Amino acid sequence: MAKKWGIRALLLFGVYALAMYYYIFHNGSGDIPAALKGTVADPHVFMSGRELYLSEEYSKIKNFLFFVATPFEWLVYLFILITGLSLAFERWIPLQNKWAILQSAVYVFLLSLLTFIVFFPLEFFRYVLSKNYGISTQSFNSWMRDNVIDFWVNFGMTVVIVTVLYWLINKSTKKWWFNAWLLMIPFSIFLMFIQPVVIDPLYNDFYPLTNKDLETKILSLAEQANIPTEHVYEVNMAEKTNALNAYVTGIGSNARIVLWDTTLNRLSENEILFIMAHEMGHYVEKHIYFGIAGYLLTMLIGLWLTARLMPWIIIHFGRVLKIKRLNAIHSLPLFLLITSFLLFVSSPLSNYISRYQETRADLYAIELVDDPEAAISTFQELTKAGLSEVNPPLLVKWFRYSHPTMLERISKVANEIGKEE
Repeated sequence: MAKKWGIRALLLFGVYALAMYYYIFHNGSGDIPAALKGTVADPHVFMSGRELYLSEEYSKIKNFLFFVATPFEWLVYLFILITGLSLAFERWIPLQNKWAILQSAVYVFLLSLLTFIVFFPLEFFRYVLSKNYGISTQSFNSWMRDNVIDFWVNFGMTVVIVTVLYWLINKSTKKWWFNAWLLMIPFSIFLMFIQPVVIDPLYNDFYPLTNKDLETKILSLAEQANIPTEHVYEVNMAEKTNALNAYVTGIGSNARIVLWDTTLNRLSENEILFIMAHEMGHYVEKHIYFGIAGYLLTMLIGLWLTARLMPWIIIHFGRVLKIKRLNAIHSLPLFLLITSFLLFVSSPLSNYISRYQETRADLYAIELVDDPEAAISTFQELTKAGLSEVNPPLLVKWFRYSHPTMLERISKVANEIGKEE
């Protein structure tokens, strides 16, 4: 029975991968609307022929990898279950029935190590792809160091979460999901609070903006927006990437506005001020707090659905999946498979909300700095630096784009200029 399941899963994955390959590489979508051809939103206007070719090629490969990688993750979890590996990992745990956190640590380490090895070729291919297209500037040693840090950071957090999760399941197989959600609220807020000062510095160096004249102008914008802040931070990303970025991170006293040094090196002062105004727009519109609320609501619904699906699957397919009971840690891959699936299918909704917030931040920035030309040139530079698709296929936009497409962002600014004229 397990063998049949494995063959069916592989065939289904193969059919899905072929369908996505055809959709991304051969559906002919992504063309610029006739009304926008020759305008500032048309990539043929602001990108060279080589940049256009590389952008189209690079975007298609990245999009295909995205749509294949997540179902491949589900396939891996399924095979870990049906082959009995998960059950074997639990049996290898020393000191059974003692020190739950030690048992969780051993199991999670074995599962994490296996998935790290399985997914490493895919991650390495992404790294090489980014290097070949001139996006990444990171050395292999530096990239590998980040992967090792990722492994141990995720391992530490997962051990804590899994230990508490299965303790709650053992306490109540019916209400564990709600109790888990209640505990995840302070844990998630704590992680958001410490991320800028504890987690992020593990990967890069952060320091106050060295260009004090620029910092003064940014802080002047912050004052106009009634944002209490004393510093803008920059981070040394040039040794890792040619892409441009700026973001808001953290909450409370640890909230930070961060600029990549690549952004500082490549964009003009007016373009940087527009980006900063955009990030301030998120603060003024309270998107961080709406994001936290949305995250907690999504988690509540996700845990509730998982609590309904897991027992049903175990009752009907537990023998094939080698799962003896819900409250045993060897059921963890099923938990991870379900939550990964729910996150994937809900991503169009979360991305839609995010795109709305990004549009609001764009409009706020345009009003604050009153320099639409800088906004347009900023979006054009971001497109060229990241070899981004300005008008991706619909499914790609739904599942991948947390920001409006560059076609939408540039044309919206151009429309605002048209209204003023």
